Amino acid sequence: MSRNILLILADAADAKAVQESLVNSRDGPFNVEWVSRCCDGIERLGSQRGEKIAAVVVDLFLPDSEGIETFDKLFRASPHVPILIVSRLRDEDVARQAVQRGAQDYLLEERLDGYSLPKALNSTLERSAYAEALFLEKERAQVTLNSIGDAVISTDVAGNVTYLNPVAESMTGWSQQEASGRPLQEVLRIIDGDSGEPAPNPLAMAILHNKPVGLSANSVLIRRDGHESAIEDTAAPIHDRCGQVTGAVIVFHDVSVARAMSLRMSHLAQHDFLTDLPNRLLLQDRLTQAIASAQHHRRSLAVLFLDVDHFKRINDSLGHASGDQLLQSIARRLVACVRSSDTVSRQGGDEFVILLSEVARADDAAFTADKILAAMSRPHHIEHQDLQVTVSLGIGVYPDDGTDAETLLKHADIALFHAKAHGRSNHQFFEPDMNVRAIRRAF
Repeated sequence: MSRNILLILADAADAKAVQESLVNSRDGPFNVEWVSRCCDGIERLGSQRGEKIAAVVVDLFLPDSEGIETFDKLFRASPHVPILIVSRLRDEDVARQAVQRGAQDYLLEERLDGYSLPKALNSTLERSAYAEALFLEKERAQVTLNSIGDAVISTDVAGNVTYLNPVAESMTGWSQQEASGRPLQEVLRIIDGDSGEPAPNPLAMAILHNKPVGLSANSVLIRRDGHESAIEDTAAPIHDRCGQVTGAVIVFHDVSVARAMSLRMSHLAQHDFLTDLPNRLLLQDRLTQAIASAQHHRRSLAVLFLDVDHFKRINDSLGHASGDQLLQSIARRLVACVRSSDTVSRQGGDEFVILLSEVARADDAAFTADKILAAMSRPHHIEHQDLQVTVSLGIGVYPDDGTDAETLLKHADIALFHAKAHGRSNHQFFEPDMNVRAIRRAF
């Protein structure tokens, strides 16, 4: 650590005595440079020659400057260099004023000796070094907080905002200056993404329980302008050196893209890639739930197994691209024929299953089947031409034709086989003896 002292005293004899006391001090060694005028001191503080000045010892009454003005000039010239004032008793008020403006301390000239000044100067240098270390530590922490990709907000123990890093400013829409001192709820508005209700304050929970806590799943941040973004976070209490909670800090980041990707992957796992209809897996789940509900409420439901008549001919003659467009057109018409509470699923190829989640009687399923047959009979405009296709349907009704998803689907498929055997472009209900006839044909 530099021990180079700039001594600014008007009287040469006083300056020589101070130099000797500092050079020979047991608290030294100090290297002392002396100037007699304020302007010379300012010039030395701003110059690059010689060793860096570690502290200034100054009499505020100099030939070219007097009183608090002297301190102000020196402080402006180098605000990071500590200044120790040497004052006469009659000028003590001016010395006190200088301390209020940033001077480290002052010593009275009448009580100045070879012991007090070195001690005071040594203490000044130690405090300055400690303050510099704290400043550098704070700067490193500030740079770190400003550089990380996560948003950071801290509060005091009363829940008022004390800090936001730039990412938090961007995500909340509040600047550090605007947010400082405001209740956290004003700055960090978080709702439950499902219910839309305000989410519990994570910082308040961290302070209350004195431990880290995380946000509930599906939390959404409402920015100041109303923009919503899905977030994940962790909040933790801040302790002083005695272990007392003095506030809390929350670190959070935007997971909108990741959450959207997760939802998309989940959707793709349960839906057909060509028609975006529920696939076999999702249909099985919905059918199982519908059966459980129908059993509980003593209701009926129906499953319609559909197959496009002579679809292979379309693929062979027009190509698979046209065949795919036809399947998409069929899917749209099927969805338009049923209620929003029903499910239209593509099983693969040209096979579709329609789950009618509630039917009062079998005639309701027949009515829907006839509606589908009529819708499919209209031309499909594919690749600048109209295609005329027909479909066949087999119908299974719960609970008469099966009390579980697998049995019900199998019986509807058998009924479809018989619809095709009866000339296609029609629907058939499952009948128990169809099982026997289907087995006999298989052998």
